[in-house]
Amino acid sequence: MEHIALYRAWRPQSFQDMVGQQHIIQTLQNALREQRVSHAYLFNGPRGTGKTSAAKILAKAVNCERGPGPEPCNECESCRRITAGAVMDVQEIDAASNRGVEEIRDLREKVKYAPTEVRQKVYIIDEVHMLTTEAFNALLKTLEEPPPHVMFILATTEPHKLPATIISRCQRFDFRRVSLDEQTERLRQICDEEGIKAEDEALQYISRLSDGGMRDALSILDQISSFSNEGVSYQQVLNMTGGIASEQFGKLAQGLLNGDIGLVLQMVEDFMQEGKSADKCMENLLYYFRDLLMIKMVPQADKLTDRVLNPEEYKDMVEAFTREQLFRMIDILNHYQSEMKYATQPQTLFEVALLKLCNAPQGIQESVVVGDTNPNQHGAVVVDADQISLLKQQIVALEKKVEQIIQTGGSSAQGRDSSGSSRSSGNGMPTPRVSTTTKLPQHLDQYLAHTTSDSFTTIHKKWAMVLQGVKEEKVTVHAWFVDGEPVSVLDDAILVAFKNTIHRETVEKPANRQVIEHVMESKLAGPYRLVTIMQRDWMKALEGSTQKAKEELKLEHEHEDGEVKSEPLIDEALQLFGEDLVVIKE
Repeated sequence: MEHIALYRAWRPQSFQDMVGQQHIIQTLQNALREQRVSHAYLFNGPRGTGKTSAAKILAKAVNCERGPGPEPCNECESCRRITAGAVMDVQEIDAASNRGVEEIRDLREKVKYAPTEVRQKVYIIDEVHMLTTEAFNALLKTLEEPPPHVMFILATTEPHKLPATIISRCQRFDFRRVSLDEQTERLRQICDEEGIKAEDEALQYISRLSDGGMRDALSILDQISSFSNEGVSYQQVLNMTGGIASEQFGKLAQGLLNGDIGLVLQMVEDFMQEGKSADKCMENLLYYFRDLLMIKMVPQADKLTDRVLNPEEYKDMVEAFTREQLFRMIDILNHYQSEMKYATQPQTLFEVALLKLCNAPQGIQESVVVGDTNPNQHGAVVVDADQISLLKQQIVALEKKVEQIIQTGGSSAQGRDSSGSSRSSGNGMPTPRVSTTTKLPQHLDQYLAHTTSDSFTTIHKKWAMVLQGVKEEKVTVHAWFVDGEPVSVLDDAILVAFKNTIHRETVEKPANRQVIEHVMESKLAGPYRLVTIMQRDWMKALEGSTQKAKEELKLEHEHEDGEVKSEPLIDEALQLFGEDLVVIKE
């Protein structure tokens, strides 16, 4: 047989030639058999799954001289000419290059005329989602009530971009990805009939690479078979497609597990010398760890792995990693894969990702649950063992400092001098005071009374949307604003409590406040003002919500404007632990 492209030679010419779309084929054949063909169809699904081929077969079936029937004969003059694209009444239109309203208006004018060569006019509009809004509007009426001699078949990979008015006027068929077994079987059949020697592992790997698209699988097979007259081997497929054998990834994974940076970087260099691209290596490595996770979590993972052909061979490697390690590695690789799209030096990012993975196994140890004996109970906090060890060391150091302060008895050198003036701490900075001067919002008592109102409950539920909106509007403002938490609502004002003073002050700048209030208006369906308060002031006001407590709070703030009495032990404790953690009692 003269060599031509395998996809052209094996493109489906009848419904029985199609792979993996039995539910669609049966429905169309029944409609043809019973003469109940619709005036408009919508074929959608991933690329290379047979949408355009099914449309042409349907066009032949309705116009076959021996039909119409459930299958075209492919022998009559009409079938042969439609296959060759020589019938003017059966037109395939590329919507990507004919997407304007003028082209659709021209089509509407031609639809009125009866067919001249075959029984029925058929218009196949490929990539229909590329049409403009005006073109869709021009097509609507014709699509709803076309002349009886016209059929429309729309094909697209992105049906969500089509207007609902278009979809509702068509019979919709969802083409699915062709399964791994069906693709491998068809590739084996083609190789046998074309006289191509191919290894089973090679055909399986081609099927996995095609991601469910039969056209992609045939293109890869055609490329590799043209390269070598001796046959198609697994190694050839890897070399031609830029793939990497699972055994090499196993060696790389072992190097990551052992923290062998030299081995890892040398393997990356070897990959680059072999002509592999960094982004392709990243993608394959991500698939590899994903496959290891599937094998670890699912006992029978034969059909779930994307790059590992025989999961049984990787049991030992799976046992070497914990689930937490695999999750962490996949997260890191996924992050750097996203960054790699915009990088000018993708190899550098790939190396950085691997170096980070070299440290990940040592940093991921068994997690323990702090504050609860039941890990599944809500509210438990998971902390790594390394973090606990670090916290213990910090606590011991703080305990030693407190003990030293108590033993010194708080000498006057650490507090004020004989004149009563405030002294500085050892680093030249002023000794911290009991509390800092902060402004309180007006009508604080009314805010306290509205903490359980329906409007506050509604806004609190939507607060995550507000934060996300601020992040999308201006990420720098979000970095400061995320420190705050809504605590009350009064009329058109939302009271937000901040833990950190600098965060509050930055958010209150006019430009930042304008961004936040604009987002609140769009997300909360109404204009709202931003009012701020420090969280410690709010908690104190909340605890003592009586008039007496509020008066004490005002007096304390007024007193802070004057000279504050300072105690050496209190100042030292505040310096060590921070004012948020120190409670002063008489």
